[in-house]
Amino acid sequence: MLHYVTTNPGKLHEARAYLGDDTVDGYDYDYTEIQSESLETIAAEGAREAYREVGGPVIVDDSGLFINAFDGFPGPYSSYVESKLGIENVWELGKTVDDRAASFRCILAYCDGEPVAASPDPVDRDDRAAAAAAGAGERYQDDEPLPVKLFVGSVRGTLVAPRGDGGFGYDPIFEHDGSTFAERSSEEKNALSHRGRALAKFADWFDQR
Repeated sequence: MLHYVTTNPGKLHEARAYLGDDTVDGYDYDYTEIQSESLETIAAEGAREAYREVGGPVIVDDSGLFINAFDGFPGPYSSYVESKLGIENVWELGKTVDDRAASFRCILAYCDGEPVAASPDPVDRDDRAAAAAAGAGERYQDDEPLPVKLFVGSVRGTLVAPRGDGGFGYDPIFEHDGSTFAERSSEEKNALSHRGRALAKFADWFDQR
């Protein structure tokens, strides 16, 4: 069984739409989110910690809202900004600029403890957590560095005043093709969301794994 390590039931629901109820199960574990300006780095380290916790194949994801006018902010800090400011205040900030273009971006990270072949999708083989545990310049003895397969999904849109009652996170202030994500049904959102696009890539690859 593949475990989606997340505390967000909405993410698990979205994953099951692509992978099936019999393929993926949820695992409620709040892994450490390291500080980094790269979603790839955050997701890769989360997948390694999750694999060591679960002891079997896992996927985790890290995603963010990237606002063009603010050089991609909040980006990797999206969850923290949402919890501290709320999406209404992010919109108040966004409406002060003329260019309200933004994008959602998701990195889905898979780890099963086995080698991962190179492909068009990136592979992270730098186990920073292991290196940090060992200390600078030393070899980590307990675990070999764990390769992590990364799958990228993104969708472009525009910041708008909050609309809609569905979804979660920044969905009410992110408009794509005339509707916010919060105005769409779960099925409609899953078909075009950044996480859905990453999951679609992963599902194709995992089917051959």
